[in-house]
Amino acid sequence: MIVMKLALAAYYGKKICVAVSGGRDSMALLHYLNEQKEKYAIALTATNCDHGMRATSASDSAFVKEWCGKRGIELISFKADNFVLKTEAEARDWRRGCYFKAAKGVDGSGVKRTCGADFVATAHHLDDNAETVLFNLARGSALVGVAGITDSVIMNNDGDKLNLIHPLIACSREEINEYIAENNVPFVDDETNFSDAYTRNYIRLNVLPALEKAVPDAAKAIFRFSRIVAEDEEFIRAEMQRREVLKLDGDTAFIKPCEKPLFSRAAVAAVKDFFGKKDYTYTQVDNLYKLSLSENGKRFEFSGLVAYKEKLGISISNAIKSEVANEVHFLNYMCGNSSIYGGQFLKIAQKDDDEACFVDKKVLKFDLAAIPETAVVRFMKNGDKFTKFGGGKKSLGDFFTDKKIPVRLRAAIPLIVDGNDVLAVCGIEISDKIRITEKTLKVGLIISENYYD
Repeated sequence: MIVMKLALAAYYGKKICVAVSGGRDSMALLHYLNEQKEKYAIALTATNCDHGMRATSASDSAFVKEWCGKRGIELISFKADNFVLKTEAEARDWRRGCYFKAAKGVDGSGVKRTCGADFVATAHHLDDNAETVLFNLARGSALVGVAGITDSVIMNNDGDKLNLIHPLIACSREEINEYIAENNVPFVDDETNFSDAYTRNYIRLNVLPALEKAVPDAAKAIFRFSRIVAEDEEFIRAEMQRREVLKLDGDTAFIKPCEKPLFSRAAVAAVKDFFGKKDYTYTQVDNLYKLSLSENGKRFEFSGLVAYKEKLGISISNAIKSEVANEVHFLNYMCGNSSIYGGQFLKIAQKDDDEACFVDKKVLKFDLAAIPETAVVRFMKNGDKFTKFGGGKKSLGDFFTDKKIPVRLRAAIPLIVDGNDVLAVCGIEISDKIRITEKTLKVGLIISENYYD
């Protein structure tokens, strides 16, 4: 007789919400936890997500509701009425969002149903883990991909935290089936599980059985392998954090020069977790590492992001959109109505305006009468020249280099320009041509972000 035993001591006195589809695996998990909840003082709830992608999904959800109702298990239900879920990836993302709500005890209508949960438990098991490892290995995944299915802490865009656990992960499908039979646990079958049209199903129905036939207990061996990989991955990530390889500042991620294993994980964390880009590739991560070894100023654009090599490593930020703001006549800003240019804060005023309102901004003072009538506000262009304060003309690019202004910022710094003659680099310095002298009658103010400090 095979007896399914789960390690529940770590969850003593905790609130666990089980994700239940009505299938054999999730019903086995819910039944087991319901039987053991008093022994481990577990406050048990369940959640059901009806994706609306199958004709039988509504009846499956009704089955779960009835089973939980008879046993007094609080059920939090979600139905994708207002969604059009066409792919497994879309369904997975929607389902993950439901888990965050269930952890708060809130149902699909926004109604508070329970006191929430410390953990949301899914019924992934040993064979699921083997399928995941084989699938990711076949795709050429990085090391983290063959770590298999592990417990995890996930954050969403609202800053909410989800503790996702997998109590059945060390149990085989055979053990689960035996538990179902011995305890007469009812369940419903998802008909899509028997079709090998999906890649994972093909692995489940064809590859893994063939592998088990060739190598007995292959799934268990793969599980041991994945746990070793997971331990190594955890160590590398901890080392990455200890050495502060990745830092986030506003809307920019910075990665310090380091060994490739650490760098790669920092790059993935930045691209996937910080910027939310799930379509990254190993080639892109490799290109980012190569960029970190290149000379300052080099750049690499990918997936709507742009990375620059800088003195202390590389920076990654959202790429500036190609539709650059149009030139605006300088006099338009003197009306006092304009305070933004190309998404950047910019205000031009006379000296008698209240400077105290802009203590968090960079204020440059200049001779208002020295500005030509043809002057405009725009971003940098090829051929721009700048006469430094105190004299000496050089290209705007060289001026930025002297001031150690990162390349990623240069295209977004507002300028006051007459032709290609840069009169002011807002937030940094004015040209010698508009400096204040003893002949100055009106002093103007350029108020902007500080791009220099």
